[in-house]
Amino acid sequence: MRVLLDECLPRRLKHCLLGCDCQTVPEMGWAGRSNGDLLALAESSFDGFVTMDANLAYQQNLQGRRFWVIVLRARSNRYEDLAPLGPAITAALEAIKPGTVVRVG
Repeated sequence: MRVLLDECLPRRLKHCLLGCDCQTVPEMGWAGRSNGDLLALAESSFDGFVTMDANLAYQQNLQGRRFWVIVLRARSNRYEDLAPLGPAITAALEAIKPGTVVRVG
């Protein structure tokens, strides 16, 4: 499964997504893109997108898209606050379907 991590997330979060091929937005050279542009780019290369941007699901129409979005909820975007969500993220990855948004945390 190919997963794109939003630029607001720490790169080390990749280690919490077991069995996934993860890239970050900056690694792809897509930093600074608007959400609409970013999702269009992601859809062509990734199965899903992980972010902390809770508004994304309300700003973008995800129905009919070929990928999913996981929105993380934590005290901050620091690795120490996000790493404990690893098991819940893994569980969400096992059940998530294209065109859906799942909130974790």
